[in-house]
Amino acid sequence: MLLFVVLLGAIGVTALAKRKGLQPALIIVVVGFGVSFIPGVPRLAVSSGLILGVVLPPLLYSAALNFSMFRFLRNLRPILGLGVSLVIITAIAVGFVASAIVPGLALGTAILLGAVVAPPDAVTAAAIGNKLGLPRRVMDILTGESLVNDAAALTLFTIAVSAIAGTHTLFANPVLLFAYAAIVGALVGVALGVMANILRRFLGNAGLETVLGIMLPFAAYFIAEQLEASGVLAVVFAAFAVGGANNSVGYQTRLQEKQVWSSFDVLLEAFVFAYMGLQLRFVVGDVAEAKLPVGLVFALGGVILLLVMLVRPVFVYALYAQGALQKRGFEKRRAGSKRFRQRLERAAVTRRNRGRPPRRDFEPMTVPEAVVVSWAGMRGVVTIAAAAAIPLSTTTGEAFPGRALIQAVAFTVAVGTLIIQGATLPALIRRLRLPSDDATRRENDARVLEVVRAASGRVVAEFTSSPPPGIAPEMLEQFRMIAEQRTKAAARQEGPDLEGSAVFDTLLLTLLRAQREAVLAERNRGTLDPNAVDTLIERLDYQEAAVASRIENRL
Repeated sequence: MLLFVVLLGAIGVTALAKRKGLQPALIIVVVGFGVSFIPGVPRLAVSSGLILGVVLPPLLYSAALNFSMFRFLRNLRPILGLGVSLVIITAIAVGFVASAIVPGLALGTAILLGAVVAPPDAVTAAAIGNKLGLPRRVMDILTGESLVNDAAALTLFTIAVSAIAGTHTLFANPVLLFAYAAIVGALVGVALGVMANILRRFLGNAGLETVLGIMLPFAAYFIAEQLEASGVLAVVFAAFAVGGANNSVGYQTRLQEKQVWSSFDVLLEAFVFAYMGLQLRFVVGDVAEAKLPVGLVFALGGVILLLVMLVRPVFVYALYAQGALQKRGFEKRRAGSKRFRQRLERAAVTRRNRGRPPRRDFEPMTVPEAVVVSWAGMRGVVTIAAAAAIPLSTTTGEAFPGRALIQAVAFTVAVGTLIIQGATLPALIRRLRLPSDDATRRENDARVLEVVRAASGRVVAEFTSSPPPGIAPEMLEQFRMIAEQRTKAAARQEGPDLEGSAVFDTLLLTLLRAQREAVLAERNRGTLDPNAVDTLIERLDYQEAAVASRIENRL
């Protein structure tokens, strides 16, 4: 009952915050914190298994499903740098600082604290970025980082807990364990995703296909965790596998799944932030119950908060400097070596002949982009879940060292980054005035439109040479004109409101499907921007839904 009330209240606060143009996450945390002080309000007891096994998989799956493998690979270097290297560096930095300033805190326990507070959550940053129109590259880097850093942090967490508690892990060597968790987790996800694609084609029913899609992230996470691999990566790669073949299913399934996962996101994100706010008062009580000095514990939380907020900008600046040096070396080599220039020119000609866009080598983030990425370090669901997942005792029966301390600091960092960085990120983005990538988007959209127009021409030519039964010559001319209108409408949100006979609408369905297949084929060849393709596919789905609805209404 309490859980239901919390969910209902969190959704209500979310709706109110969005109506007022405020950030729902921040408002929910503040309201939850205030509600927790109302006399008689009980503690919301939620196990870490519920958060990690029920809340996290659908959130990851939804994000990865909308984030294609093409976009992931395009930004692989900064994603791996932020999602893996920065997590490890943050955990180690926090470990050494915490062990140095807290008497009696072992380095292993301090590194466990670092693993808990290391991974940022891109939920708030993505919402702000979408609202303020951040460049796509920045959004892709932040989203891709959030898909990887959870796996890195939870693997570090497992290693640290096993070392402190004396529990067994598959490999004693942490490097081997890390590699095993990543590789096996990814393989499990891909295998389940491929199996799901086969089943979805066999089912042929939008409702059943959507149910299968809902079950997939939970199955991927559970199976990978049973194999002591990364459930996070299993979920992410399952989503990549399904998303890559998502256009082999019908438009009903794609449109229905989009709404379902959007609803899941709203519900689960609201719950996580409500849980954060409601727990704060009780975390303070846990510290006092453990006979720790409350003021000093939260002072430590403030120090760690400042540390994680400092480490990220330093690392992002290092990435920026490295990219700038590489670009400078590339330009110098191109200017000084005739053979190198000739090789680049041949590669450019080859790409043009294959219809591919020019390759963009060594394009580091700009300074404003790096500033935004460095400040988008809000902590969230994984930090809270990992803190709650620390066992009560070791294998010898002794109390787990530093448990209350770690949980208090984790909540301090999560709430602190959300309030400080989350509240100031919109103003920072407006202040920096990042250059819009509208010109690049228009260029990509125009390239996609060329493919759509060519596909339309092929369909019209085929129907003209071999007219379907029941189509008069004057109807073919009308179809050609409508096909041109449909092609232009592909660049807009809605198609033209046109209606014809059942046979005529059947031709329109053929046209829309041909356009979709042509665009996807070019995307798979690497000639089209994945973001532009995803946008077009959604618009074609809505157009196909309108035409199919007219056909069904005639039956």
